[in-house]
Amino acid sequence: MGLVFGVAILVLAVILLFSVIKIVPQGREFTVERFGRYTRTLKPGISILTPFVEAVGRRVNMMEQVLDVPQQEVITKDNAVVKVDGIVFIQVMDAANAAYRVDNLNYAIAQLCMTNLRTVVGSMELDEVLSQRDQINSRLLSTIDHATNPWGVKATRIEIKDLTPPPDITNAMARQMKAERERRAVITEADGERQSQIARAEGSKQAAILQAEGRKEAAFRDAEAREREAEAEAKATAFVSEAIARGDVNAINYFIAQKYVEAFGKLAESPNQKTVIVPADFASLTGSIAGVGELLKTLSSDAGAAATRGTGVPPSRT
Repeated sequence: MGLVFGVAILVLAVILLFSVIKIVPQGREFTVERFGRYTRTLKPGISILTPFVEAVGRRVNMMEQVLDVPQQEVITKDNAVVKVDGIVFIQVMDAANAAYRVDNLNYAIAQLCMTNLRTVVGSMELDEVLSQRDQINSRLLSTIDHATNPWGVKATRIEIKDLTPPPDITNAMARQMKAERERRAVITEADGERQSQIARAEGSKQAAILQAEGRKEAAFRDAEAREREAEAEAKATAFVSEAIARGDVNAINYFIAQKYVEAFGKLAESPNQKTVIVPADFASLTGSIAGVGELLKTLSSDAGAAATRGTGVPPSRT
């Protein structure tokens, strides 16, 4: 009998020990209730409760949690129906408020996200909903964080997972995208053609400028050649005129021979001339040329004599 009583006392002692000594793991917090009333919160570590008076109320997860927002159909501002779902990241900051201010915290936050998602998406047009997810996330985060603050919960991030328009709208968007890409291709091709035409025009312009400069340079060279030829002609005419003034017959023969040779050359260069007729008095042309040679010798002798008179040195004889 005494042995049984001793074993019972030992079992009660072990049960009492485990009821008053609590070990709280990292990332958790326990609320303590005294006769059903919240009194304090146990932090991670070992804690001792008052036996038969205090007990653990709620075990609260203090780590960041991810909650799914169920998919729902939402009507946009332009009366388009889209299916939307998302996820929300929350973290409990106050274990007592999360435990005693709201029942079923996760369900409450999910329902709050669904209602606010309908409100935000319903105030926007379909194009804005599809292209401005960041703005939707920001508006939802601000609203949910403000609403869950009394519950001791902070909403750290909200993301839209999927936006699904109706099939007819999806097909219309695909056709619109195809038409837009074709329009861009046509614009790009036209722009390339315009650039190529501009390049060709610039090339033609530069070629015309270079050709004009070439013609200008050639004309300048031709004018210079004609000027020098005219100077030579003038000098020859001056020499011949001096010879004529002295009564030299060979000078007159020079002019006649020059015109004779020019006329005969034109006759020979004519494209319609099949036969060149040599004049009977061609020998006189030879005599005229010989006379021209004598005239040039005479002019050369006169020039040498003039130089001798100027320097006083007699010319050398060969």
